[in-house]
Amino acid sequence: MLQTAGCLRHVATVEEKREIVSDYLKWYIIDRNSSVIDRFREGLSTLEFLTALQQHPTLLASALCHSEKQLTAFDLEILFKPDLSPSGSNRRLKESQTMGYWADYLLDCEEGQAAVSVEDVLMFATGLSSLPPSGLEPLPQIEFLDDSPFPMAKTCTNSLKLPLLDSYTLFKSQMDFGIQNSPGFGCF
Repeated sequence: MLQTAGCLRHVATVEEKREIVSDYLKWYIIDRNSSVIDRFREGLSTLEFLTALQQHPTLLASALCHSEKQLTAFDLEILFKPDLSPSGSNRRLKESQTMGYWADYLLDCEEGQAAVSVEDVLMFATGLSSLPPSGLEPLPQIEFLDDSPFPMAKTCTNSLKLPLLDSYTLFKSQMDFGIQNSPGFGCF
């Protein structure tokens, strides 16, 4: 690899070793990818986007750069949209009650009153530890379960299935158990 990078030479001192490492890293990160970087720059130059970005670099920072923003219960509550049954049905009444449990559970997670954090809930439902700057696609959705007392998730479709239970205490304990027993892609 050093020969391919043009860095192969005799090393006599520690400083020369550092120079070789520095030269190799420059080649590996920048020089090797220069054609890709140039094409990306040309693409950004279309419609003068690159010029605008250079003149106002902070304007699009939130869309182009990831920043660790503290995830809140409210963030998750507005992110997940429920797939509710028709208004007036008995099932809709149970689903509405479960949505209340969901909101309370998220608050408990944020305040440390649950066994998991809001980041754990997001990881369980989407496979992500934080929200990406460009948002989630597909949009996260909540569905409801009749046949399981535990939550389920499909991370490929960002869907979370909540159990329809009769009390908040039972809902909270089943959510904690379900999320804690699904480690999520080995990220923990």
